[in-house]
Formats: sequence, structure tokens, C-alpha cells
Amino acid sequence: MKLITYFNDIQNDLLIWFSDNGRLRIPWKLKSDGSRPETGEILSPYGIWIAEVMLQQTQLKVVLRYWYKWMMTFPNLVSLTEADEQEVLLVWQGLGYYSRAKRLHKSSKLLLNLIGEVNSSDFSFWPVELDQWMALPGIGRSTAGSIISSAFDLPLPILDGNVKRILSRLLASNKSTQKNTKRLWILSEQLVPKDNPRDFNQALMDLGALVCTVKNPKCSFCPIRNYCLAFLKYDPIDFPKKDMKKVIPVQEIGIALIFNNDEEILIDQRLEKDSMGGMWEFPGGKKESYECIEKTIKREIMEEIGIDIKVGEKLISFEHSYSHKKLYFTVHLCEFLSGKPRPLASQKLLWVDPSRLLEFPFPAANTKIISTLFKYLGIEKDNL
Repeated sequence: MKLITYFNDIQNDLLIWFSDNGRLRIPWKLKSDGSRPETGEILSPYGIWIAEVMLQQTQLKVVLRYWYKWMMTFPNLVSLTEADEQEVLLVWQGLGYYSRAKRLHKSSKLLLNLIGEVNSSDFSFWPVELDQWMALPGIGRSTAGSIISSAFDLPLPILDGNVKRILSRLLASNKSTQKNTKRLWILSEQLVPKDNPRDFNQALMDLGALVCTVKNPKCSFCPIRNYCLAFLKYDPIDFPKKDMKKVIPVQEIGIALIFNNDEEILIDQRLEKDSMGGMWEFPGGKKESYECIEKTIKREIMEEIGIDIKVGEKLISFEHSYSHKKLYFTVHLCEFLSGKPRPLASQKLLWVDPSRLLEFPFPAANTKIISTLFKYLGIEKDNL
């Protein structure tokens, strides 16, 4: 009985806090007319699914504009299935982790086969079972639970980064979240209420984003601090316990902006099996310890494309960080001298007018290169 009361008290206090302080205007959590849904009312699972995948590696404030752009371009499931992969990658450009976009595109066809095109606009035909969503590429238990609870107001638990942190502090667990996953899932499942689970799960995520933050948690504003062992007995910032950090390696990359006599620039398309497959890039590669960056560029271009180039002035150098590595890019303007360009390490090569570069989906690091190149060439483009 005490345990049931404990869960009920946390649910009630958190929902009261959410009604006054939560992020109540997230667009995919609203009805088409912009109003808040009633308890048990179905929302568009399509818009929620797209948002949840975007949020897997990206913060809400960044996702919002990309979600709006996506929904303008692909407003429903059928339009996404009919799109070309390059269109999808272009709309996704800048969000990173591009495999998410490719998985969305693939999943859209699987969903349409399951639901049927005739029924795709009727949300009552969309799947509500956890295993149906988890069968889609890139959808784990937490994402599936969030889609179902958000769209259909059904009591499924979630365990994203924010929720892991809150629950780890509630328990004051001395284990890292990775080693404590099973226990945290059990607690999340026990906490989610049968009534109004949509708002409760959103309240948990909002609490983690606004109050129970990684650094400087605002415990005096927390509605559930009296249930939190980390607050009552320890310092919340010490939880969850951290695993040993790995040293992130830095790789130096030489990039060639190769121009021909027609003032066109050479771009190549990554192999589908490679990271960010299908995206376009400027050719280049990793610097070896024994060579200068100019020799790196000349060697890589011969190995990847089979042509000889003259490496000219440096355009830009900058660092770009990923979750598992840091890359230091050095970009040089280059002149095509001889040879026949061949895609020896890519699936396609194209000579294009520089003004057309924004028509192709590039990884995020290339946006800085393109922006600098446009300034150098005097090309004016908005919204780079």
C-alpha cells in the first residue's frame, strides 16, 4: 500500500507541476487546430513518429524547425513513401546522424504495407502494440513507448536520457545507467499511470530538460524532490554514476575543392554501406603522420578519383566534433590537371556549378565549407 501511495503521489505532483510549467505547446503533441487533446484522444502518430526519431540524437529546440520543414515537404505517410531518398536526405540535412532519415524512409513503406494506403489517414488503423513499432528500423523500446503513449494516450513507459537521470536520482543508485537499465525500466513501468500517461511521460521529459538537468539541477523547483533520495541524502549532481570516459581521437582530414576549366566543382556521393551513405561530399581523406596536408590531398584524390590535381591556396580549416571522434578539416582550392575522374571510392561523381551545391544533401561539416566557398566566389545565398 505504501508503494502504491508513493507512485500515486509522484504521479499527482508531477502532473500538477506539468500543467503549470510544462512545455504544453510542442506542435506534434497538439491537435490539428492547435488545441490540447482531451484524455484518451488520438493524435497524429505520423507527426509524433517523425519527431521522436529526430529527437533521438537532437534537442527539442533544434528539432522544431526541422520538424516543421519535414511536415511541409512530407505532410503524410504516403508522401514520404513516394519521395526519393535524396529528397529525404536534403530535408534532413543539418540534423546529423543521417541513417535516421534513411530508416524513416524505409519504415514508411513498411508502415504503409501494414496500415494500407486507404487507411493511412485514419489514425485508428495505425499500430498500437510495442512490438509492431519496434519491428521498424531504428525504433527501440523507449521511442516506441513514447510514440504510442503520445499518439494514443496508452500507459507505456519511456526511458530516454532525461528519464534515466531522474529515476537514477530518485533511487540514488550507485550504478551507471548502462548497468542499471533493467531496474530503471521497472521503475518507469511502475510510475506511468493508466490515466493520462501522455501528459505524465511528457512531464518526465520536461522535468529532466528544465529542472533535473545534468549540471546545476534546480532542486528547489522540483515537484518530486521529497521522493528523491539523491536530494534527501546526497548531492543530485553525483547521479547517475558515470562510466569511465574514453579519450576521443582527433583525425586530420584534407579536403579538395577541385575546379575544371568550365569553373565547375567536383563532388562525390558516398557509398550506401558507408557512414552517411548516399550523401554528397567534397573528396579528400585522412592525413598520414609522415605527410603535409597538401600531399594528403594530392594522394587521396589520386586514390579515390584517379586524377592529378594542383593543390592551391587554403580556403578554410576547422574542427568538427562527432559523438565518438573529432575531425580537423583543412580545405584547399585545387585545379584539375589530368586523368579521367572515376568513382574509385564512391558511387558517383558530378561536376556541378558551385551555385547548385545546395541542391544536394551534404553532411553538416560541409555546410561550413560551402558557406565559405560562396563568400569566396561572391555567390549570395540565404539560409545557408
